[in-house]
Amino acid sequence: MQKITTFLWFDKEAEEAAKFYVSIFKNSKINTMARYNDEAAKASGMPKDSVMVISFELEGQQFSALNGGPLFKFNESISLAINCKDQEEVDYYWEKLTDGGEESMCGWLKDKYGLSWQVVPAELSSLLNGKEPEKSKRAMHSMLQMRKLDINVLKAAYEGK
Repeated sequence: MQKITTFLWFDKEAEEAAKFYVSIFKNSKINTMARYNDEAAKASGMPKDSVMVISFELEGQQFSALNGGPLFKFNESISLAINCKDQEEVDYYWEKLTDGGEESMCGWLKDKYGLSWQVVPAELSSLLNGKEPEKSKRAMHSMLQMRKLDINVLKAAYEGK
């Protein structure tokens, strides 16, 4: 069992969101689902027998999602980062997660549930933290102009091309 699990609060979309995320990430699955019984439904105002908590796994990472009502919403102070091996992966996750959602800057987006994601090429860190500060500065400047990150453009900027 994983020591720390990300727990996500949804209004009523926990099951739908979990199934959406599982459909995007290859090594993923729904694990368990607990439903509101009479007592919990009465205390929460949620419908009896509706999903209360759904547990799921994305690429080996455990998550739980709660249908907790409209009290709390996601914001950018928490995001999930996806380290992508190549541009094909960046493009894939960007397309899937922005469908119904919205693009932001520097590889950030919000999915259709309002959850923030960072879709990042794995080599971004080495470009932004290279041993030659001027090269890294060019890569940073290039990244700050982008929505979806483009590895080739970032590399060209780093090399001064």
